[in-house]
Amino acid sequence: MAGVQSLGRARGSTWTWRPVARDVLLARAFHSCTELEGRFYLVGGLLEGGARVPSNDTVIFDPAVGQAVRLVARGSPLRSHHDAALVGGRWLCVVGGWDGSRRLSTVAALDTERGVWEAWAANPGNCPPAGLSSHTCTCLSDGELRVAGREGGTHTQRRYGSIYTLKLDHRTRTYCYKEEDCHTTSRSGHCAALLPTAGPHPGHQLLLFGGCNSVGPEVAGQWSPGKIKEEQPVAPHLREQLARLVSSGQGLQQGPQSLRHHSCSVVGPFAVLFGGETLTRARDTICNDLYIYDTRKSPPLWFHFPSTDRGLKRVGHRTCLWNDRLYLVGGFGEDGRTASPQVCILELFI
Repeated sequence: MAGVQSLGRARGSTWTWRPVARDVLLARAFHSCTELEGRFYLVGGLLEGGARVPSNDTVIFDPAVGQAVRLVARGSPLRSHHDAALVGGRWLCVVGGWDGSRRLSTVAALDTERGVWEAWAANPGNCPPAGLSSHTCTCLSDGELRVAGREGGTHTQRRYGSIYTLKLDHRTRTYCYKEEDCHTTSRSGHCAALLPTAGPHPGHQLLLFGGCNSVGPEVAGQWSPGKIKEEQPVAPHLREQLARLVSSGQGLQQGPQSLRHHSCSVVGPFAVLFGGETLTRARDTICNDLYIYDTRKSPPLWFHFPSTDRGLKRVGHRTCLWNDRLYLVGGFGEDGRTASPQVCILELFI
């Protein structure tokens, strides 16, 4: 690990991203970052702005010691603008994405115990999307994902976005898409958050943020109590800090407008959004704003915490929750071309 350069704290700011590690292996954007047993698995991405062919690297970062290593694994796929999910506590499934020539809807899986990539096969009843990139995959239970996002390229996309349920079976190494009856606004580069619902009938709903000109989130699924089997990471200290942070702010009904390629992590009743690219400006489009979506009351409220530190600007990055801390990994900086080699943690001054 190379020396860590501090980004500092902007005057009057209530938060910052504090660097805790730095390694050139981590410098990438539009990758996936998935936590498994205290290690972050980074797959693919673009190593520099303007690159047409994505990386086929798999990098494992250990936040406990701040070290990154490249995993040498057969069959590592070329991927960017994809999403990933764990199945069976062992298989890291990469869904869709760009391979340098086309958008895919296929599934490649890393067997993390054997260190081998596998191309899983589609079931006979599979009804796949036309091709996915900058989409989202949200775990509803082990082996069941809700997939949302724009299909195909800019010339073939529809005016609405389809919602798919994706079943993944690690025993047979197969997958199967099923298109749901509901549709959403056509979105790309959005984020998805599975959040608890407030009120007399608690449950869960899947909300989509950004990726189009819409201001508010859009519901991509609702479930009654007990239907969602996916367990969210427990982060009691961070949750308490976020509650104190929003208590110092002014809640708003509307959130960020026309934001894409930002990050989103769920911490209890909060969705934490950071960075991204705004579609409302011709210049200086990459952002360094922190947004908190608070679902503890109905209707939920937005809290906006801007930053004056231009070194915090990120697009195509990922955030990952582990050990009661929120980590920021990769992404392009202010110029939209240079990938950050740093790993940072969210630090709140409250």
